[in-house]
Amino acid sequence: MNTDPIADFLTRVRNAAAANHRVVDIPASNLKKEMTKILFDQGYILSYKFEKGKAQDIIKIALKYDGMTKESVIKDIQRISKPGLRKYASSSDIPRILNGLGIAIVSTSKGVMTGKQAQQANVGGEVLCYVY
Repeated sequence: MNTDPIADFLTRVRNAAAANHRVVDIPASNLKKEMTKILFDQGYILSYKFEKGKAQDIIKIALKYDGMTKESVIKDIQRISKPGLRKYASSSDIPRILNGLGIAIVSTSKGVMTGKQAQQANVGGEVLCYVY
């Protein structure tokens, strides 16, 4: 049993990128699926596929690498709100990551979205992670 599935998701992606793996398999949940869609839309991953498993569904994520230097597009991915200490931000307090070069993934009442989308929708929520 995993006490923090979001941290597990982020750690699997971080470790796969550090080891230069092409594909990483992650146990699926609705929140992880939404986070995967955001990473794809923002250009941090190459592609993804949701597969049916025997016990649990699986997310297959193809990681994206720079063509010239062969480095991962994801430089760092950090968990912000943890089960022991939740971090919430209003729409005006959502942080900018690296002056707009990174994204914050926020869980709001209108769904999971980037920090920029949450500011435009004028909703706050739980800051799940930073990606840059």
